[in-house]
Amino acid sequence: MRPTFTGRHVAAGGFQNRSANKLPRRKVSKMTFNKMRVFGAGIAILAVSFAAFAQAPATTTQAPATAPAVTSPAATLPSADQILDKYIAAIGGEAAWHKLNSRVSKGTIEIPAMSLSGTVEVHDKAPDSSLAVVSLGGATFQRGCDGTTAWSDDPQNGLRTLSGAEAEDSKRQADFYHQINMRKYYSSWRVTGTEKIGDHDAYVVEATSLAGDVDKMYFDTQSGLMLRAITTLHTAQGAAVIQSELSDYRDTDGIKLPFSVHQSSAQTEYTITFSEVHHNVDLSDGQFSKPAAQ
Repeated sequence: MRPTFTGRHVAAGGFQNRSANKLPRRKVSKMTFNKMRVFGAGIAILAVSFAAFAQAPATTTQAPATAPAVTSPAATLPSADQILDKYIAAIGGEAAWHKLNSRVSKGTIEIPAMSLSGTVEVHDKAPDSSLAVVSLGGATFQRGCDGTTAWSDDPQNGLRTLSGAEAEDSKRQADFYHQINMRKYYSSWRVTGTEKIGDHDAYVVEATSLAGDVDKMYFDTQSGLMLRAITTLHTAQGAAVIQSELSDYRDTDGIKLPFSVHQSSAQTEYTITFSEVHHNVDLSDGQFSKPAAQ
């Protein structure tokens, strides 16, 4: 049985009221603009929330401006393999991850610039199924992958099967063991130096994907945890470069996950804060499949 993640159509909260008559043209235009802003933010957040715990990036194009990495003498920098090994150990190690086979994560979304807040719920199941549901501004956005087919359902684009780069993003992110499987998604790794992320020193690692794209990841020099990732997410509206700041790591059933994920892009800025994470929950395979068209 599918969980009760039914799509809700726009009805209130500043959206256009189709039952109202003779609204002033200026007010209709403003309300329509607000609706589009909510839809755009919801779709972008949905893509990110789907990948919030899959911390390895997708592909990177022009990233948001950041301070350049401080180059250290090669002899003082660890190898990429050493950094990845420390990262995997920091998040619990492979043995701990393989004791888990499903996850239910619940949290909230805040978009201060738009005075909007909402909820997010993500269901993940090994080996490669995921379903994310975002409720924002009176609308519901869904994105799923059953290991074969990736799909989404939102008020702007409706129910559709994803294809191309957008589908590849979703399938990669749906890998339940993505964090410990990062090596298989890249053909080469390079440590470029160190950079300050808040109060933490971080190793800057560039990884070349199998498709030839270069991604950037930042790992705490002390804890080994990933602090930042710069990625490109693909949606029906096109590609969007997202910078993600990962923090508030917590021990959860033997592994560590970031409970706060702050994203910024050219379009918007928002924070996803997870409040509940449960593992080894009995999740039916059917909930991840693309629903029948209504």
